[in-house]
Amino acid sequence: MSNLAFLLVAVVISVVGVTVLVLRSRPPSSPHSSIDQFHEKMRALAPDQEDEELEGQVVRRRRSRRS
Repeated sequence: MSNLAFLLVAVVISVVGVTVLVLRSRPPSSPHSSIDQFHEKMRALAPDQEDEELEGQVVRRRRSRRS
């Protein structure tokens, strides 16, 4: 009987673990979740303010050397 009890405990722990993993990895289902994901991607692709300033300085240096 102890072998069966050990097997049952292992199965219960496995089922609980798989259930937790499935619930955590499912995609969000709110109506605004796709809009939020889009905004996050756009923020990640947008250049930072500092990058724009540095690019402007590089362009000015190149122009001043050519003049």
